[in-house]
Amino acid sequence: MTEETRFQIDKDLLREGLSTYTRKAFHMLPKLDKPRILDVGCGSGVPTLELARLSNGQIIGLDINQSLLDRLMEKIEKAGLSDRVKTVKCSILDMDFPDESFDIIWAEGSIWIIGFERGLKEWRRFLKPNRYMIVHDDIGNIKEKIEQVSNCGYKLVEYFTLNEDTWWIDYYAPLEKLVNEIRTKYTSNSKALAMLEKDQREIDMFKKNPKRYRSVFFIMKKE
Repeated sequence: MTEETRFQIDKDLLREGLSTYTRKAFHMLPKLDKPRILDVGCGSGVPTLELARLSNGQIIGLDINQSLLDRLMEKIEKAGLSDRVKTVKCSILDMDFPDESFDIIWAEGSIWIIGFERGLKEWRRFLKPNRYMIVHDDIGNIKEKIEQVSNCGYKLVEYFTLNEDTWWIDYYAPLEKLVNEIRTKYTSNSKALAMLEKDQREIDMFKKNPKRYRSVFFIMKKE
């Protein structure tokens, strides 16, 4: 196993610390019998697998990054979920499923690519009537986003926020510890050190402006 692969596995374990909030959002939904779920921008699939465990449904994880999808496929097979969890390589900008394909559309940290309002409008047709969209997005313009929910044909069921302390305690502080451990262990390995640069920049950006990292889960029902 390469050091890069090991690092990505460790990062996924850190990301699982935020699954508390995935579960919180999911439990705000009514019980659905084996729902069809689309996880938009699934990455390596931490929320995808959590949704599979929570729902007993059929899940599609969609992402444009094939290497992340490959890692997700390995995890799916290891968890024995190949019959219920599939992956699709596709850009968020080019999604084209049949109308009313899903009971739940889930998007954690991905709707910014297309824009909040545009995402709500364009993805709405993929939802069955009276079914649900859950979006985890940055907290900026929250009042405007709440207005856009109703303007785009949804009822806001609930929403809750994650503040900067949550992000630091549950993700960035453990990530900084991991980065420092690898940096100390591989002081003469330029490739390993270069691998850490992106994450170190993100940690530094968080420390510079932690309030920017506040976020919000929206739980919405298609009307």
